Amino acid sequence: MAGTILSILMLAGMALTGGGAYAIVKKGNRKRGMLMILAGLVMFGNVAISAIPGPDLPVLENAR
Repeated sequence: MAGTILSILMLAGMALTGGGAYAIVKKGNRKRGMLMILAGLVMFGNVAISAIPGPDLPVLENAR
């Protein structure tokens, strides 16, 4: 399930980044385009943080 969510976030990030570039170049709406690009970059950052494996926490393993 996590892989599906990360894939959807990547697709949404690409769509936002591409749409932001389109809004800047074709529509001339710089403010909206920059916000869309920023939102896409935040999504890419979230995927990068989620995809990096972290240390195993022994506290959580002993909590059962």
